[in-house]
Amino acid sequence: MECPTEAAESTSHDFEPPCEALPANESGVAGSSARREYERRKAKDEEKLREKWSYFGGLAVALSDERQHTKAWDRGAVGEERLGARLNALAADGLAILHDRRIPGSKANIDHIAITPGGIWVIDAKRYKGRPELKIEGGILRPRLEKLLVGRRDCTKLVDGVLKQVDFVRDLVGDVPVTGVLCFIEADWPLIGGAFSTRSVHVLWPKRLARVLTEQTAGDVDVAAMRETVASRFKSA
Repeated sequence: MECPTEAAESTSHDFEPPCEALPANESGVAGSSARREYERRKAKDEEKLREKWSYFGGLAVALSDERQHTKAWDRGAVGEERLGARLNALAADGLAILHDRRIPGSKANIDHIAITPGGIWVIDAKRYKGRPELKIEGGILRPRLEKLLVGRRDCTKLVDGVLKQVDFVRDLVGDVPVTGVLCFIEADWPLIGGAFSTRSVHVLWPKRLARVLTEQTAGDVDVAAMRETVASRFKSA
C-alpha cells in the first residue's frame, strides 16, 4: 500500500504497534507498515499542536480532529488488517499467505500475496466509497480504453499500481502465473454479480476473493517452496 485515500461506510458484502522486521519464513503482519506510518504522522501532528499552543497544547490535541492525510493511513491499515484476517483463515498446506511485503528498491509495498498450486496472487486492499465498475471507451474507430471507476472517481491508476507489483513478482518467479487483484473491502457492491477484470486485474470483494483462491487447486506450483522463495525476496515491511 502506498497511500490510502478514502474510507468506506458500508457494503452489501460482509467481511470478516510498531514491530521489528520478521524473518523471511514468517507470514508478516497485515497492515503493519500502514499502521506504523499512521502512528508516526499522528505523533508528529500532536507535537506540532503542542508546540503551537504551548501551555494549552494538551487541550488543543484533545479538541482537534485528525488531519485527513493522517487519518487515511489508519483507514488503510484497518482495511489491510481485516482482509489479512480473512486470508489467514484460508491458509493451509495448499495455500500460503504473505502480508505487507517490501518491494526491493522502492518505498512501496505489496499488501498481500497468496500462493496456490495454480499460481501467485498479488492483492492490493482498498477501502473506498462507491460502487466499483468498469467503463469502456472507444472501440471500433478509436483505441479501446478501460477505466476503473469507484463511484464517480476515476481510479484507473490503482490498476496501474497492481500491474507494477505483478511485474516485480513475475520477474522473480519466471513462468509461474502471477495474477493481480484489487480487493475493495467496503465498497458498495451489488447483491448479484459485480466482480470484473480489467487488464487482467481482478476487481472484487473479500468473500469473492476467498472463494477464488480456494478454487485454485489445479496446478504444479510447490506452494511451500514458492512461499520461501517469495518471502526471501519480498521481506516483511
